[in-house]
Amino acid sequence: MSSGVLEEAIKKAAIAWISVADGPAYALWCMPVETSLMVVSGPGEQFAAGLAEAQRATVRLRGDHGGLIVLAEATVTRLVPGSDEWNEIAPQVAAKRLNASGSADEVVARWAADGCALVRLTPAAETAVGSAGVPAESHAGPPRETPARVETRRPFRLHRVRKR
Repeated sequence: MSSGVLEEAIKKAAIAWISVADGPAYALWCMPVETSLMVVSGPGEQFAAGLAEAQRATVRLRGDHGGLIVLAEATVTRLVPGSDEWNEIAPQVAAKRLNASGSADEVVARWAADGCALVRLTPAAETAVGSAGVPAESHAGPPRETPARVETRRPFRLHRVRKR
């Protein structure tokens, strides 16, 4: 596969499916920076199990049609709050973060105070598999258990409804 396809998929990425080790892939909001993807996770942000501590992850990117076109191994680098790289990239990511409460500077300060992880995912072109090598079968699975799932109640009816 050409590295041009990988670079173009990174440039257009807004969501990437990222998995660490043999764990499940999570759809995570990301922001492209040069040839890398920036992902923020932690308290008050998106959940990415093990990503902050990982050294490698698998990144799946979609094409214009919405289907999977690139699958690649990526190097994970966590940015340290207060470093030059953090001070340069964190405000850019915070400015693009939708539904963030406060200004970009307030969001960056909250990320540093709460211990959120801002990681750089750099996919390796030599490990990238293009659409021709991507498995054809669906990787869909049953929904994972989550505390957000709530048992639904029967609807309230003020008057008795007659059956016909």
